Amino acid sequence: MVRRALLASALCGTLASCEVGPDFHLPEMALFNAREAQGDFVSEHDAAFSKGALPAHWWRLYRDPVLDRLIADAFAANTDLREAAANLERTHALLQQARVARQPSVVFNYDPEFGRISAEEFLQPHLIPTAVFYDLGLSASYEVDLFGRLQRGIEAAEASDEAAVAARDVARVTVAASVTSAYTDLCGATEELEAAKRLVALQRQRYAYVRKLLVAGRGTPVETTQNRGQVSQVESQLPVFVARQRNARFRLAVLTGRPPEGSPTALVQCNAAPILASPIPVGDGAALLHRRPDIREAERTLAASTAEIGVATADLYPRVSLGVAIGSTGVMQDFLEPLTNRYSVGPGITWQLNQSEARARIDEAEAETRGELARFDGVVLNALKETETALNNYARALQRDARLEAVRDRSKETFVYLSRLETGGRNDSLSTLDAARALASTQLALAESRSEVSSAQVAVFLALGGGWEDQPKDATHP
Repeated sequence: MVRRALLASALCGTLASCEVGPDFHLPEMALFNAREAQGDFVSEHDAAFSKGALPAHWWRLYRDPVLDRLIADAFAANTDLREAAANLERTHALLQQARVARQPSVVFNYDPEFGRISAEEFLQPHLIPTAVFYDLGLSASYEVDLFGRLQRGIEAAEASDEAAVAARDVARVTVAASVTSAYTDLCGATEELEAAKRLVALQRQRYAYVRKLLVAGRGTPVETTQNRGQVSQVESQLPVFVARQRNARFRLAVLTGRPPEGSPTALVQCNAAPILASPIPVGDGAALLHRRPDIREAERTLAASTAEIGVATADLYPRVSLGVAIGSTGVMQDFLEPLTNRYSVGPGITWQLNQSEARARIDEAEAETRGELARFDGVVLNALKETETALNNYARALQRDARLEAVRDRSKETFVYLSRLETGGRNDSLSTLDAARALASTQLALAESRSEVSSAQVAVFLALGGGWEDQPKDATHP
């Protein structure tokens, strides 16, 4: 073992440096490279989607300046983004530390002190007089990275730094989707509340009509009680929509860096959930896997773990350093006299011959890398699952919305027809009122459906993973 290590040291000294441990390459067996993962989505052939590329700022597809303003505010003040930015600064600093480790270390010291040196320590029979002593020195050392320990450390730090960049991008994607979701939820709840109020007014109108019939002897107490219960049933929905409105405002406030009571009430006055009329551009699996920042984060974490194997492996071999030191030590009255001066030049070799601990660290690093590969595959599978699920839910929500629109249209035709008959004296007011209630009920159901469509639409954009692009260039990032 010793001969092999010495031979390796000599060879690496000739070549200037060797890097032990594996170089990082994404394994061919990784699910990222699977043909099925790179192909078309199962649901993308639906008319709701197109093969076009997802734009960087997908929320601008809504053409809503209020939404654009809210997202811009969130990008500037959101606490999750601030935390991600601070973590990125930390990884920048760690990377700089790893790079500095390859530079020479220079230490200066100057230690004056007053006291008496032990005479017996120097085998002197008499007391040594008290005096002012000093120790002055300048030393420099440089580790020769023969086996790439420092270089692998730099590679690990670079990969961790790039993973932190990806984590910041994940936060940006999540914040954009969360703001859009809260905004559409607020708008949808407002539309549903107005539709519910119309239905309540019509229900009350029918209740009043039935009571008149009861007073006139043409109705029954049971029918009156039933109508009163129907009024209460419809009224019970109003607090739900009011709560959704307020909660959405609270979410928008916090997402944009404000306390809940600081919600941008004046800024948000929408009364209908925004829905894209055109198909959503979704691309394909290959574009998704290269775009989603959580996949990039997992891949960079895997790369960092692979580099750590090299760091651990380098501990099997000697560490060689070069050093030089100059200094002066003595009493202050002989400061820098020739007899007080010293210097030294020479190499240093450190080698842990009991390598059980080093090999255990290698085993640990290799096991961690296998775990990171499994996590990376899991992130890829989860991205595909989230996207397929979001596409499927959105397509089905659109189908349901289209059918409710057809029901609404038929209810409207019925109401118009009965209104004309009532105007001509060929129909009673109660039938027309029931048709108006049926129309209001379908309008409420349609408003709820549109909220679901809008939420499903945002889920599609979140799954596609866009919105982090075009970041301001970070001058501190390599």
